[in-house]
Amino acid sequence: MKTTFASLRFFNFRLWFAGALVANIGTWMQRVAQDWLVLTELSNDSGLAVGIVTGLQFVPALLLGPYAGLLADRLPRRGLLMFTQGIQGLLALGLGVLVLSGTAELWHVYIFALLLGIATALDAPVRQIFVAEMVPATSLPNAVGLNSASFNAARLIGPGTAGLLIALVGPGWAFIINAVSFGATIFSLTLMRTHELHDLPHTTRGKGQLREGLRYAMGRSDLLMLFLVVGVVSAFGLNFQLTSAVMAREVFDRGASEYGVLGSIMAVGSLIGGLVAARRKQPRVRLVVAAALAFGLATAAMAAMPTYEMYAIATIPVGLASMTMLSSANATIQMSTDPSMRGRVMALYMMVLHGTTPIGAPIVGWIAETFGARWSIWIGSISAVLVALIVALWAKRAWQVQVTYQLRHRPRLTMVGPHERASQRLLAAAAARESDGTAAAERGDEPLAAPQKPDGAICSTTSSMHATSARTSSGSTDGNMPTRT
Repeated sequence: MKTTFASLRFFNFRLWFAGALVANIGTWMQRVAQDWLVLTELSNDSGLAVGIVTGLQFVPALLLGPYAGLLADRLPRRGLLMFTQGIQGLLALGLGVLVLSGTAELWHVYIFALLLGIATALDAPVRQIFVAEMVPATSLPNAVGLNSASFNAARLIGPGTAGLLIALVGPGWAFIINAVSFGATIFSLTLMRTHELHDLPHTTRGKGQLREGLRYAMGRSDLLMLFLVVGVVSAFGLNFQLTSAVMAREVFDRGASEYGVLGSIMAVGSLIGGLVAARRKQPRVRLVVAAALAFGLATAAMAAMPTYEMYAIATIPVGLASMTMLSSANATIQMSTDPSMRGRVMALYMMVLHGTTPIGAPIVGWIAETFGARWSIWIGSISAVLVALIVALWAKRAWQVQVTYQLRHRPRLTMVGPHERASQRLLAAAAARESDGTAAAERGDEPLAAPQKPDGAICSTTSSMHATSARTSSGSTDGNMPTRT
């Protein structure tokens, strides 16, 4: 238990955790209220309309992601967060006023979804990176996992509360509550002890910095594989605010409160996934791929459930698999990326995570209208299974690995890929900073990734036997995948 919640011993992270929990509850309430408003009041039960709203909310991430990452690398991150959180609160307030006054129309929701998407695109990379300023680098995987746990603990409360609120007084008040909830995050940011924040490098203004970040990411095969897996699953599989709405209404003939409960039950699995991720010191690439495969299988089973109750229970393993995949990918990217590049790389990751939704959500909505609600989930299942298998087969063929044998009671095999070595060097540098505070360890003299060929493969492979054991095999190019996510 102490390991799971280790990052909460830092004052600034405790403030952030509490404020983010309140704000995330409001965010989940608005998501449920917005989709239910569009589906039941502003359209004729149109899954396509819900898909368009979802797409508009995420399309700015596709267009603005690189610039948002550059801002996160350049500007003071705490001040930038106050600005983006405040803008999101004002937008929620404006839409809530329209809904409560009875003047809201579908095109209003489209516009507010687009504006909220712009604010979220600017907010997402800086919010992810700011976690690394509140805790030491060695505690970053734990903090990322707890950050995810906060988001999903809010998901336990937000959707169900929104469903009950919609049933009692309509969706308008959910937007107002969300507007107020952003004040909790802003308040926590103002109370932070700035002298306890861990400074990350800031990039000075210069030419070609966007291209520099893109080249850095393109030169890392591990990052590209993570982007591919998360992008495909996000586009076609992580559309539950849409698919759960049409399943609840059209397949199971349920109302707003039952729809909200589905989100809360799924959050049980997501919360477990976040807490397990908080205990994991070194997430692995193969874990992300395996979680994507498990997600595809779990969603396929969920879509086939014949009753509302069985469908609700089946959302728990889906939430667990999706959160394991996302938390592991997030921690891997942050742990293995040069701090001076982290904003731009995380922006690319958020662009892939959220920016593919505008492509996938309308397609999934159209499938729901044309072929039925269950197929809107099955298309995500098929996509997740296919991309996981493709990446696993590619990695097995393309990635060379370093194989090390350790003779204890029995030989133990450890496989280390390029990203494994990069993250290990970062962790070693962080430990050195904490132990002796030397300036030499602040940035590290070694390159952050192993030398790579143009296709991202490692240039050489080594093998060694510890103690007196004899060498039994060499590095293999057709063995298992590297072990780091």
